[in-house]
Amino acid sequence: MKKRAILKMAAALKEKELVRLVYDALQAASCPLVEGLYLQETDSMLQLLCTPSQHRTDILAWICSSINPNFATSKATSMRSKDSDVLTKEMALLGQELMLCRAVDLDLIRGDASLYRQLQFLEQLLTLVTGCQKSAGDRVDEEKLLNEFYSAENLPYLTQMLEPTFDPWPEHIKALHKGNKSSQKPSTQEDADVAALLQETQSALEQLQSECDFLNEEQSPGVFSPGSLRLAACDLQQLMATFRHVYETDLRVYCSRDPPSFSTETDVFQRVHQLLLACNTVLSHMSWKC
Repeated sequence: MKKRAILKMAAALKEKELVRLVYDALQAASCPLVEGLYLQETDSMLQLLCTPSQHRTDILAWICSSINPNFATSKATSMRSKDSDVLTKEMALLGQELMLCRAVDLDLIRGDASLYRQLQFLEQLLTLVTGCQKSAGDRVDEEKLLNEFYSAENLPYLTQMLEPTFDPWPEHIKALHKGNKSSQKPSTQEDADVAALLQETQSALEQLQSECDFLNEEQSPGVFSPGSLRLAACDLQQLMATFRHVYETDLRVYCSRDPPSFSTETDVFQRVHQLLLACNTVLSHMSWKC
């Protein structure tokens, strides 16, 4: 009797642990039928997932539709609202196709089987739903691991790992790394100079373009009109009258003279040079005597 009680207690603990995993997996998969249900007690979870009800049937139908989208659009869709046994048989057939149960296990689909069997069946179904590969228990383990990793006692080791005091690189690799850093500095300065030069050139080109906008404007062709011809004739008449007056008063005298003739002999220039030199000599003597 005592051994049987211990086994029964262990089974109850296993069921409570399993129902919490199934409920958390449904929440992780964003099942709309458990949204807004903030269940904390395992008894409430067992009541929801393992007791025959329309809500439980809808949850199981949602799981089947998530696994096989064609399940929601099958030919028996119109019959489900009239006969719940049709839906139960279809879910049992899907479970048989997935090799999780038999087609005759209708008690498992309705919720009349044992708690452990129902929870195990639901857990196996949820492993095939996208988003349920990791249950909440796994997430708790990950959070626990991260908390332990970033705990105060492990922070010195983490800091030492991120910033090691001992540089494992050999000396020639260190020198090469430093050389690359130093060689990159002039290139950065050179790039900055080139960028500044390009910016200055672009500004000059834009200014030049703004000053030469008239070159881009299309010149409208001149329109011939009698008024324009009359104005041009008047301007020409005034220019001709002005030129005639200047010619008669100033230019005619010079235009009537014969053009000067230049001698081809160089003796004239030589004699003039000698006379000028003698004159300068006489003047210098006279100034010396005075």
